[in-house]
Amino acid sequence: MTELERVSEETMRFMRGKYKLDEVPGKYYDIDCLKFRQGKRTILSINIHEDHYDFQIIYGKAEREKFEARLDEFPQEIQELYSNSRALPDGLWMLIRVDNLEILEAVKQMILIKKKPNRKPFPKEQAVYADCGHRCDLCVHYTGGTISDELRMELKERLTRVYKSNDWGENMMLCPGCRDNQFPDWNGDPCHQKKCAAQKDIERCRACDVYPCEKALAGLRGKIEAKSMLADDVTWAILPFVHEQYGN
Repeated sequence: MTELERVSEETMRFMRGKYKLDEVPGKYYDIDCLKFRQGKRTILSINIHEDHYDFQIIYGKAEREKFEARLDEFPQEIQELYSNSRALPDGLWMLIRVDNLEILEAVKQMILIKKKPNRKPFPKEQAVYADCGHRCDLCVHYTGGTISDELRMELKERLTRVYKSNDWGENMMLCPGCRDNQFPDWNGDPCHQKKCAAQKDIERCRACDVYPCEKALAGLRGKIEAKSMLADDVTWAILPFVHEQYGN
């Protein structure tokens, strides 16, 4: 994985993990961008380039005061960018080039100044975890009794929107959970996480020295792209399957 791919994945993990926001595609002149919005208010806009991202953050008066009180904590390039940015009637606009994890960490702190986290994770007290770290009790496939028929139908609708797939009909894979000996299969192929763990002679994915890997993540790595996503769809169709997002 390249540094830029790591930036992309960590950005989505951070934004989706900290904030419950709609993801809205757009354009910055002729450049594709992804906007994170609460209602009509844009919290963050990311312009997508081949070799970097431009994070667009707008600070109002109160946010500027908070940032200036912590100015010395930020890299010199961000301090200079802030000093050279012109304040407009609707706030001070900053366009920050992000192409490595170090600068991303600084920008994440700027986003936290812009808005306090508003995501409330599901309670963990009665959570059921798969050996790969996924939340079984939030999964459409789980048959352990914690998902009502009404919720399962809602999950199917959200999953269809997110993954553009209709594999949620009568023949949908059902799973009793990793603690049951009847492991799920898909067209005769056992759960690939369980199969991999057995081949490595380990009890569960989380005991593996390369966890989390592509198999455990099941292709659910986040990616910055100009793609529409409802905040509630992220909550129910993505985060239950992201390593440590709702984990124990």
